[in-house]
Amino acid sequence: MSLAPWLVFLASCTPAPKESPQPAAGTGGNLASIMTERGLSEADVIAAAKTYTPSGKLDEYVIMASGGHGGNLIAIGVPSMRILKYVAVFGPESWQGYGYGGLGDKVLYEDSRQGGKEVTWGDVHHPNFSETNGDYDGEFIFVNDKANARVAVVDLKDFMTKQIVTNKLVMSDHGGAFVTPNTEYVVETSQYAAPLGGGFEPLANYKEKYRGAAMFWKFDREKGRLDESQSFAVELPPYAQDLADAGKLDSYGWVFIGSWNTEMGAGTEGQNKPYLESAASQNDMDYLHIIDWKKAEQLVAEGKTKVINGVRVIPLETAAAENVLVLAPEPKSPHGADVTPDGKAIVVGGKLDTHATVFEMSKIKDLVAKGDFAGKDAYGVNVLDFQKSIRGQKEIGLGPLHTVFDNKGNAYTSVFLDSTVVKWNPSNLEQPTEALSVQYNIGHIMSAEGDTVSPDGHWVVAMNKMAQDRYQPVGPLLPQSFQLIDVSGPQMEIVYDLPIPLGEPHYSQMIKADKLKTIQAYTPAGTNPYTDEVSPNAVAAGQERIERNGKQVDVYMSVIRSHFTPDYIEVNEGDTVTLHMTSLEQAYDQTHGFAIDMYNVNVSMEPGRYEEVTFKADRSGVFPMYCTEFCSALHLEMMGYFLVKPKGA
Repeated sequence: MSLAPWLVFLASCTPAPKESPQPAAGTGGNLASIMTERGLSEADVIAAAKTYTPSGKLDEYVIMASGGHGGNLIAIGVPSMRILKYVAVFGPESWQGYGYGGLGDKVLYEDSRQGGKEVTWGDVHHPNFSETNGDYDGEFIFVNDKANARVAVVDLKDFMTKQIVTNKLVMSDHGGAFVTPNTEYVVETSQYAAPLGGGFEPLANYKEKYRGAAMFWKFDREKGRLDESQSFAVELPPYAQDLADAGKLDSYGWVFIGSWNTEMGAGTEGQNKPYLESAASQNDMDYLHIIDWKKAEQLVAEGKTKVINGVRVIPLETAAAENVLVLAPEPKSPHGADVTPDGKAIVVGGKLDTHATVFEMSKIKDLVAKGDFAGKDAYGVNVLDFQKSIRGQKEIGLGPLHTVFDNKGNAYTSVFLDSTVVKWNPSNLEQPTEALSVQYNIGHIMSAEGDTVSPDGHWVVAMNKMAQDRYQPVGPLLPQSFQLIDVSGPQMEIVYDLPIPLGEPHYSQMIKADKLKTIQAYTPAGTNPYTDEVSPNAVAAGQERIERNGKQVDVYMSVIRSHFTPDYIEVNEGDTVTLHMTSLEQAYDQTHGFAIDMYNVNVSMEPGRYEEVTFKADRSGVFPMYCTEFCSALHLEMMGYFLVKPKGA
């Protein structure tokens, strides 16, 4: 229904002031005059109405987006597109007191010291929600760090990172952290080939000594942690493995990984060789990696593995001989490998191609079962015949990357070079496409629960890399841009632009908000958020104290509006101090913080939380300690002193 008659009616009912025939927006003018003043069209107003979420009204969906080199996750409401929270993962974050002395330091730093080097940043790429029967269950989200080959577990009851594990085989990852349909495994695949387990090999030995790997991290649902002892890997050829997706329903038990650089280019090596970007783009086809992870489990149980850096690895020759790994040609330089909701097909887009290619799972199974292969690669891995493996191809534009789905059988593919979102039907390749221009150079794409067995439809988000004329200029480093697209009508429509002000988001997922069951406080007070148990060092009111044992000082402190108890701590220079802090609050949103000036100590004290900080008093003087989170009318008075007596005093 058109808004035009309504706008005319509003204009006639609300006379303009005599002094100002065109009142400015926000000064009480009617809708028509505001539209005129701001140069808004009827379409603009309709788009605004679709996304406007009044104060106090909650969003229907939540996006969890990767924060790129921000090292974090970004929670965004839909349809409002309000940024709700940055979730600290691979880097210190001062608001959440993560990485500044508290219990979170063990998560952030303990498993990131490779070769004695402490890693303090991450390149977050591909968050994935935990699943039950192929649907998001809202309990956990997993994310990878491309720069340092790590995977993190974030608990969605409190949106906190609870575990970070380092891949001891590879030096970088990209195809992670994708889950199997019941979160049996979190799958992480290498990106740039290197000698497995680390170590040095000259590039001249690239084909012989460099390898990739697909890591299958076993997830213990009850503990909410990855179990390294039950995890394993499949050795892969030294191609550049890319994104992965796990099969579901008809393709359950299989994992699909795109790859590029089947040419095995390794840089110029200081010789007269092409740069890798050219060397890796010579072949017309690269390889889709197809892994039978159920069969891989059997081989691991039978002991058909080798151990590298403590990790059980199915050797490449074994994976090839047992058809745990088979390859299928795919258009050159692919990025996404996306399984359709019914599990019957896998959609691949090659960045240097113009098609979306649809692989048919039933054909792949049949070919593998019959041993019907077109040949082998250089490492003895069986290669399927391309034409025999596919349902068909769809011409959609130059630079297809990723594909997501809706509840009507449609697919939506991001087309990078054309800067379009293309809507098409993978089950009916004769159906015409619809292309929507976005701004600009779309990379990843997401839809509402669009990579589950039951997509919702209605919303698609274009995740664009360029934003040169979208927002107020802020210098040469510009934000990336999310564009919210309404796909519920006969044609796609952009209804909102959101600049992302921290890092470069890559992959994202969108979940129904009512699936998220967040807590309001840690109950009972004194709960350690990393163990979900009351800490034995938590204190109740009246139990606060300071205990000294030589150069060890233990402070048992309570935190509540609007004071710390004790609020006066005196130690000697050189003492080791451990603060055992318990928030006695249980009221929702009644968060405190605790910081010691000049000592780089800073933790967040959500209601009921237990925190623990250990540090050396290596600087003498008088140092205020204070609440960092505005908590009450007497917030500024919530402070105390940490005194360090100099040696010899």
